[in-house]
Amino acid sequence: MMAEALIERFLEHLSAERGARINTLDAYARDLEDAERALQALRTSLPNAAPAALQAYAAGLAARGLAASTARRRLSALRQFYRFLLSEGLRADNPASQLESPRRPSSLPKSLSAAQATELMEAAAAPSSAAAPANTPVSLRNAALLELLYGAGLRVSELVALPLKAAPQPNVRHMIIIGKGGRERLIALGLPAIAALEAYLGVRAHFLPPPASVIFQAAQRWLFPSAQAADGKLTRRRVGQIVAQAAQRAGLDASKISPHVLRHAFATHLVEGGADLRTVQLLLGHADIATTQIYTHVANARLRGVIEAAHPLAQPTPRKK
Repeated sequence: MMAEALIERFLEHLSAERGARINTLDAYARDLEDAERALQALRTSLPNAAPAALQAYAAGLAARGLAASTARRRLSALRQFYRFLLSEGLRADNPASQLESPRRPSSLPKSLSAAQATELMEAAAAPSSAAAPANTPVSLRNAALLELLYGAGLRVSELVALPLKAAPQPNVRHMIIIGKGGRERLIALGLPAIAALEAYLGVRAHFLPPPASVIFQAAQRWLFPSAQAADGKLTRRRVGQIVAQAAQRAGLDASKISPHVLRHAFATHLVEGGADLRTVQLLLGHADIATTQIYTHVANARLRGVIEAAHPLAQPTPRKK
């Protein structure tokens, strides 16, 4: 079979057997198509590649300057692809079994202080200029977006995919969402997030396309609709721009702040406040608690910094002559 047909068959397997989401399927497709192009240059292809060709492809990822996280993802896609071919009897071996992924970096995820997060929330909700009126539809929507990213720790992909029916009913302080891997989870909402959502829902119609538009029916489905996007919902890229604009207005370095940084800040501040890891794991939707444990390191690093700066016994003592 040709590579294109095998990739399609593999993606159908992921969708049917594992419930993989569209974003996951798109990522696998891009990674495998990249591998096929590189293997073609080596005079082979995905269906016929030998271990040596895949090793050469893996070495080429680093030579192309790709981030280690990107290389790990692409090699993981290859391993899963060949395991599928082996299980289906489409290959007699798994040529990717010996591929080694680049090591994960030891750096901690970027985060924000609680004060910076507050400044960011205030900047998102503020008028666009001193002369602009307060509480415009755009400012109310942006405030609701950031409250869900930081106040509830949503992934940006989860945020833009929220259906309108996910909005909490009166006197309800949680949402049920479908997260990564199609897993359902409960999202607890604080009072500021509830208030921001209620205010936004009052102006949500402002963001719907005209009723005669071809995307009107699609846009009606989403909690955060868009009159420009082809599928009728706000894009992840646009949310990133909104976060960056709020950071600039708050006087923060926009290059270091993204929707995912707000999710990190949510988790870090929970751990610093005394939340146990199992609770944080459930709120973040991590399948493995080992993924959540990084936030204990983030909190510990910050606490060490406080001690070293403020505690007298942490200061170097000059020697007596």
